Amino acid sequence: MTKTPGMRIAWHHAKPFYVTLLLVVLFCYTFEVSYGQDYDEDPKTVAPPPEQEDCNGIFLTYTFISREKEYPRVKNVTAQAWSFKSQAIIFNAGVDELKAWKMFVGFQHNEILVTATGAILMDSTDFPAPVGNGTYLVGYPNADLKTAIETAGDETQIQVVVDLTGTQFGVKPPGVPMPKTIRLENDGYKCPAPHRRGASVMYVCCKRDPKYKAKATKKTKFLPRQSGDLSFSYDVLQAFPGNYLAQVTIENSHPLGRLDHWNLTWEWMRGEFIYSMRGAFTHKKDGATCVYGPPAKYYADLDFSQVMNCEKKPTISDLPPYLKNDSKVGKLPFCCRNGTILPEVMDKSKSMSIFQLQVYKLPPDMNRTALNPPQKWAISGVVNPQYKCGPPIRVDPSEFPDPSGLAATTSAVASWQVVCNITRPKVKQARCCVSYSAYYNSSVIPCNTCACGCSESDTCNQNAAAMLLPPEALLVPFVNRTEKAKAWAKIKHKHIPKPMPCPDNCGVSINWHLDTDYRSGWTARITLFNWGESPFEDWYTAIQMKKAFLGFEKAYSFNGTSLPDLNDTIFLQGLKGLNFLMGETNGTKLYDPRVPGKQQTVISFSKKLTPGINVQLGDGFPTRLLFNGEECALPTEIPRPGNSGHQSHVNFLAIIFITAVTFMLMTDHFHI
Repeated sequence: MTKTPGMRIAWHHAKPFYVTLLLVVLFCYTFEVSYGQDYDEDPKTVAPPPEQEDCNGIFLTYTFISREKEYPRVKNVTAQAWSFKSQAIIFNAGVDELKAWKMFVGFQHNEILVTATGAILMDSTDFPAPVGNGTYLVGYPNADLKTAIETAGDETQIQVVVDLTGTQFGVKPPGVPMPKTIRLENDGYKCPAPHRRGASVMYVCCKRDPKYKAKATKKTKFLPRQSGDLSFSYDVLQAFPGNYLAQVTIENSHPLGRLDHWNLTWEWMRGEFIYSMRGAFTHKKDGATCVYGPPAKYYADLDFSQVMNCEKKPTISDLPPYLKNDSKVGKLPFCCRNGTILPEVMDKSKSMSIFQLQVYKLPPDMNRTALNPPQKWAISGVVNPQYKCGPPIRVDPSEFPDPSGLAATTSAVASWQVVCNITRPKVKQARCCVSYSAYYNSSVIPCNTCACGCSESDTCNQNAAAMLLPPEALLVPFVNRTEKAKAWAKIKHKHIPKPMPCPDNCGVSINWHLDTDYRSGWTARITLFNWGESPFEDWYTAIQMKKAFLGFEKAYSFNGTSLPDLNDTIFLQGLKGLNFLMGETNGTKLYDPRVPGKQQTVISFSKKLTPGINVQLGDGFPTRLLFNGEECALPTEIPRPGNSGHQSHVNFLAIIFITAVTFMLMTDHFHI
């Protein structure tokens, strides 16, 4: 077929058009393959679900944005790491201002959170933080959300956008690693189960709980003060354009909580540094960080050799008693006790500690009202409870007696409160442990293997059960118990594991020995061992017993008090002159093992008020035991009757077996 000249001319003119169209298609396709948000860019605020329009409360959303496969690349799907980006939004769609918002995100894929812009973790944990069991987020720097009514809908004041980055394991595309749930944790709000929109968005509308009744307190401008096991008050006493004087008050409110040689840490968020202190000191006194940092650029004429501390995360400790009346660093009430804070049940005057610090600020906070407390508060002691602290909450200014002695009060410029609560130690993370023994069993059940932790380089078996011991082995350090444990295992025909179980690694161990058991009562003996070098002054131990508490009569060598309102606790402390639990000392001879400091008493119980109690089968052993407020690890087994002098040594299974064999032999004999 021959083409006409007209057709050739038409194709000639159309050719550039088709070429251009092809280039446009290819250009668009290049952009379409990069769908989704670019991982390297800062995430923008995700559009809220339409359901936000119908919410009359606090609207929470969690949106999964993107992820990338991380190194190392492994074949096991559950072990493969993926870095992810997500976004949480807290939006106040109600009529009440939300103060100090708290949000729970129920992560469930072994997530490790690396950053959270606009928020910090409620328990003051540093990033990166493992959050695979869920985590609580609190607002910083914007902790309060006003209403749209009072701000004319200003989104910067009524919502917070938290951009999250982290690592998750085990969910590969196209699966989406979403949390189990999200909810608001503020008192007075109730959240239903969250809803899903598609695979990557979760949302919930939390409303005021009509059944919630707040405690009757006087109306305050800021949040009312909260109660907890331990609380800090951060009070600004004097404010100047470039610096301020603050006072920190530590108050112990728990009847069994205490601290010894406390170490307090926090994190400055806006470049502040400590110029001077009274009543406490920082572990590092070094102005070099300031000299080579932003402070030296602004305070060009300041002598940084006199600066107390320039660290972003300083460690602060109490002063020793001999500096209490020092005119430069002392002369403060409730200071200078080597970091000892006792429970009120022991000494109310020693349940508080105070120190002051002069804080210098940096631009743009150079005015009197630009006051920002440090964040991420944490405190620890030697063998003491483990505290988890919340964020600083703005409260009404603290009031103090007028220093002139007049019947007047002075107020702080501004005040914040930090509340801490005692947490139970996790498995293999305690700092004291308990061993069990009894008059009817010749073996001691020692402290659990790695009760107070083990190092990763240990060559012993961290998961093997602790080996039974002869009673005298409790008096020697673990390194000297190996031969005794092996010899005892051979005597008792027990297996000797290879490698041997690891030690308990506890600085304090306590032996609970069931001493006697008779018709009208029974006795126990408790022995405290200090394996450290430092003594414990004003020590105490608290014992909880579910069924035996009502029968408590007397502790013979300790001061014993029953506390029925505190989970049926028996409170034991040293008598006057015996309130020191000395540290470990050298043996009598050169090659003798070291000797622990120890104290001991017998405790008597009556059975009159505890009918049906079975002492030998568990009722005579503690359900919880605390030393200086720290919960000690308990053995997983108790001594069983079987080899005491007055107990029958006959094994009933053996009797049945022997009887059966004898009967069979006799039957065969009669059939011959």
